[in-house]
Amino acid sequence: MKGKEGRGFVTFAQNSADVDYLRLAYAQAMNVKCLHPGAKYAVIVDEATAATVTERNRKVFDHVILLQKNPDIDPSWKMAHEYQVFNLTPFSETIKLESDLLFTRSIDHWWAAFALRDLVLSTGCKTYRHEKALSRAYRKFFDDNHLPDVYNGIMYFRIKRFSAQFFMTAERIVRNWEYLKNHTLKNCREDEPSTDVLYAITAAVMGIELCTIPTMDFINFVHMKSRIQNWNNGERPWFDAVMSERDGDMMRVNNLNQYDPVHYYSKSYITEEILNDFERRLRID
Repeated sequence: MKGKEGRGFVTFAQNSADVDYLRLAYAQAMNVKCLHPGAKYAVIVDEATAATVTERNRKVFDHVILLQKNPDIDPSWKMAHEYQVFNLTPFSETIKLESDLLFTRSIDHWWAAFALRDLVLSTGCKTYRHEKALSRAYRKFFDDNHLPDVYNGIMYFRIKRFSAQFFMTAERIVRNWEYLKNHTLKNCREDEPSTDVLYAITAAVMGIELCTIPTMDFINFVHMKSRIQNWNNGERPWFDAVMSERDGDMMRVNNLNQYDPVHYYSKSYITEEILNDFERRLRID
């Protein structure tokens, strides 16, 4: 495609009644720029969220891109339109992130690994103890259908034919979800596909060996969802149940430094103190 610039990071922010995803994207954008000086960051928003973008936000976001929802797809299911990222990204090479993820150190060296594929999905996830997460509590559907253990929290793609085919296939899966869940997939528990499920099925169709680099097991993240950590903290956010500290971008959980990106999951993790710290370091006023 013409008109794309170099490398950059992209996320979606579609606010709900309960969560201000734009706030999370703002924190993430500042985190990216603190650790990757000169990095570009784009946020894709729906119309309602676009109306809440402030001048302060625009000092950090390099691009605010309006999502045009497909009327043929359920507009209430916010994840249903994430396949549009291929057409909407302003970058020729994109690291696409879920908005509730923060880096603890630079991942600039990942770009060299990504050069081995046109598209890379992260594989597996980790506990805060730096161990491969073994819990399958949230992956029963994956196991029932022999799907690859991929996560949408971090993914990479470049503007190439294979990537275009991947996202076109994802769109077809979304459009035909009703038939697939009732006639093709086993024990389907999702009325609409989560992005993890969508991309796992798409990767299975396209060829998992073309969509992942499993020998590079650093291309993943720490997932703070409770059962992945084998915690039983009920409804409490994980950071109210265990020790959590920050030192700049470094995060510590139960006194262990987190060197991998952290999918903090509990949206209230982003406090005014964290936002203020990022703004001070980037001199956002």
